[in-house]
Amino acid sequence: MTSNSWNGSGPPWRPPVRTPEPTGAVAANEVRIPVRSGGQRWLVSWHPPPDPPAGTPHGAEGVCVTSGGDVVLITPDGVAWDLPAGRPEPGEDWEQTLHREMDEEACATVLAARLLGFTRGECLTGPERGKVLVRSVWRADVELRPWEARFEIMARRVVAPDEVEDALSLGSHPFAPFIRRELREAAVSHIGRSAP
Repeated sequence: MTSNSWNGSGPPWRPPVRTPEPTGAVAANEVRIPVRSGGQRWLVSWHPPPDPPAGTPHGAEGVCVTSGGDVVLITPDGVAWDLPAGRPEPGEDWEQTLHREMDEEACATVLAARLLGFTRGECLTGPERGKVLVRSVWRADVELRPWEARFEIMARRVVAPDEVEDALSLGSHPFAPFIRRELREAAVSHIGRSAP
């Protein structure tokens, strides 16, 4: 018989240890979520692979995972950390953009890539009003090269999966539901899973 009181014999009763629940929302398929970013209002949605939703291709984002299972983050200013991402160059497909951007932003060579899905953003207000932008999202198994600050990226950092949410400040990040979905799809954290 299990009791939540201790009778003095044997070890005291302790509640079972559980994996923490997600600290916030996880984007569901094709549900439009209002987001404020760069002084503009957007409706952003998650779309599973393989086919991209309608819109203008806007590049690739990578959940870069090292051989040890850690996640690669980058920062342009030493304060705000993010997953590496970037826009396509003329003639590139989704995966070519991923490979180039991970090289440029994270000094990482993509060894294997798996398409996780797409984010679709419809701009409601601001200079980009009316634009519909689509970004591919990938799990990228990477090999890191020595760090060299290039382009707009100041630093790179490698964190354990259970530290990613805090490192990315997801409690206040405007795209947090989408990043949580990306991490869940990439199988690098407990996000969106039931506790045992």
